[in-house]
Amino acid sequence: MSEVFNGELAALAHGLKAPQQDRSRATRQRLLAAAVESLAEVGYAATTVSVVATRAGVSRGAAQHHFPTRADLFAAAVEYMTEVRLAEIRAQAGRLPSGPGRTEAIVGMLADVYTGPLFRAALHLWVAASTEEALRRQIVRLEAHVGRQAHRALLEVLEVSERTPGVRETVQGVLDMARGLGLADLLTDDSARRRGIVRQWSRILDQALRDPGV
Repeated sequence: MSEVFNGELAALAHGLKAPQQDRSRATRQRLLAAAVESLAEVGYAATTVSVVATRAGVSRGAAQHHFPTRADLFAAAVEYMTEVRLAEIRAQAGRLPSGPGRTEAIVGMLADVYTGPLFRAALHLWVAASTEEALRRQIVRLEAHVGRQAHRALLEVLEVSERTPGVRETVQGVLDMARGLGLADLLTDDSARRRGIVRQWSRILDQALRDPGV
């Protein structure tokens, strides 16, 4: 009888635990999304834990339960931004045209990602990390991971191998170009100039991938 009773208790506990875990994950996601939105809109200095908690619709205590320090919150926000950014790239890649024009569509998509709110939020964190040592340690480590993931995603979308001489540097150059376009777009709308740059970089990329060792 006791074994049956204990089994029923275990099943009940499991049933209660699952919704609690789901609620906890949902709260964490709301906090991360709110942190990114706030960073993009009002910058790092104005994005406090209290502000993020209010945006997310949770108490400050709940926010600190998930993220004990501000640095913890923003480090997790970087990971969250990375996941969203890579998901965007892969999802949009599936809708891009094949054949002529595909490379330009890929480079244009990448430029859009790096001129969007996710990049703007990340940029505020980079600036803050340059003067806050605790944040800098977290951001440097995570940005290395972000860079590798973005590089791998672009290789997949372009359907090229990093083992081919010259490809790694070429692909990294495209990522650096996209980041630069994001910086140029920060203060003013740079979309008109950006279209011409994307077109030219696409031609360069096509040529470089056709003759990677040249």
